[in-house]
Amino acid sequence: MEDKNQALADFDPPKSKTSRKKNKYAIASSFLASLSSILLGYDIGVMSGAIIYIKKDLHINDVQVEILVGILNLYSLIGSAAAGRTSDWIGRRNTMVVAAVIFFVGALLMGFATNYAFLMFGRFVAGVGVGYALVIAPVYTVEVSPESCRGFLTSFPEVFINGGILLGYVSNVAFSKLPTHLSWRFMLGIGAIPSVLLGLSVLAMPESPRWLVMKGRLHDARTVLKKTSESPEEAESRLRDIKEAAGIPEHCNDDVVQVPKRPKGNNVWKELFLSPTPSIKHIVLTGIGIHFFQQASGIDSVVLYSPTIFERAGIKSDHDRLLATVAMGCVKTLFILVATFFLDKVGRRPLLLTSFGGMAISLLLLSAGLTVIDHSNGNFRWAVALCVTMVSVYVALFSIGAGPIAWVYGSEVFPLRLRATGFSIGVTINRVTSGLISMTFLSLEKAISIEGAFFFYAGIAGMAWLFFFTLMPETQGKTLEETDALFGTFFKWRSTVRELKAKKMSEMNDTAQIQMATADAVAS
Repeated sequence: MEDKNQALADFDPPKSKTSRKKNKYAIASSFLASLSSILLGYDIGVMSGAIIYIKKDLHINDVQVEILVGILNLYSLIGSAAAGRTSDWIGRRNTMVVAAVIFFVGALLMGFATNYAFLMFGRFVAGVGVGYALVIAPVYTVEVSPESCRGFLTSFPEVFINGGILLGYVSNVAFSKLPTHLSWRFMLGIGAIPSVLLGLSVLAMPESPRWLVMKGRLHDARTVLKKTSESPEEAESRLRDIKEAAGIPEHCNDDVVQVPKRPKGNNVWKELFLSPTPSIKHIVLTGIGIHFFQQASGIDSVVLYSPTIFERAGIKSDHDRLLATVAMGCVKTLFILVATFFLDKVGRRPLLLTSFGGMAISLLLLSAGLTVIDHSNGNFRWAVALCVTMVSVYVALFSIGAGPIAWVYGSEVFPLRLRATGFSIGVTINRVTSGLISMTFLSLEKAISIEGAFFFYAGIAGMAWLFFFTLMPETQGKTLEETDALFGTFFKWRSTVRELKAKKMSEMNDTAQIQMATADAVAS
């Protein structure tokens, strides 16, 4: 029996003694790349408070406020559209430097703005930098992450967005006591600091192994994969998968190889939209849909206009409202940290469905609380407490699912040849939707009341729940290349999952029988 067990053990892959070290390397690389997400988060957080003082100092109306707050999302489309091609051309690391430099210039321009037009130009420049950062951080992170912790690492960008939002809220409170004409300028201008940190962090990061393979640099790619995988065997397996996706023959193992000619950009667009396979149609639908619903459910209205919401809920002091937003930011950041530890344990679907279902309920209760306050002249303190609580519950639920999973899922479902362009399109949808939501909230409030606006967002969150329940396959534990098999059957994807499980079990049984037969032969 002992000989038999030893024989079976001979078939087990060797265990890596340095897997823990390599995991730390992958975590460190993802951590540094995700610093770019602070740029968007800081702008969102700081603008929610800065706009109070900008409105007083520059004497702008509500329409100008909406445009100023939301226009950065539309400006970011330029960076998002260019990021895919740029990163394929100069690499993921160098594209992060581009994002940092552009945002640095934009932050300084906003800080030194003397009028509304100057401020809008600064937001244009900063928006382009944000667009680059939004695309490149998740793409880079998913490409360096080992399969076992891909969800955890790919959620880092959302963690840093939330961290940036919290820093923006803290900056609002820190500079709120300055004279009005200085307070908002310091709030916006100090945003240049995170971009400097991002530019410096790139020096310590490896290049994406997938980009290296696309350039034929197999030796460099293998070196990075060995550092970011849990074992040498996994590194070789990942390299084989990437080579196959890039069209490089398996027998090609030279340090530098000739990569087969890849489709031009127009062919990528053709494959995505003009003549897609059923699998690509399903991927595009879910990969883009998740970005649309993340923003259409009203998160930017809550985050950007939280001082306005708290004012309607009965908090009148500017300083107290800013403190309330800091508390909300702490809740949001805390729950995104919680989510990072459950993505690879619980899965994408359960967290996303819990998130959107809870968001719909919290928005309904927030709408109800605001309705009571509007009709009671603020006499019902429980309604005020309900509103403040539901805002915190809403951002907490967003952070455990809708926030991080949009970036995780949207970056892992597209095949390698389409990933940069496909994810850029998803981010474009994300930013357009965010811009429309943030640029119409005050007008929507005037048209159907603030409680009506949140009732509307609750309806969208409910629709999102149905969309993901019926169309979204689970990708937890799948390699990026295996994920493709899950798509193409749309509403019947559950049948595909059952078939894949049955096939995998059959292969495992066959392997076990072969191992047992070989072990018996060795023992005899």
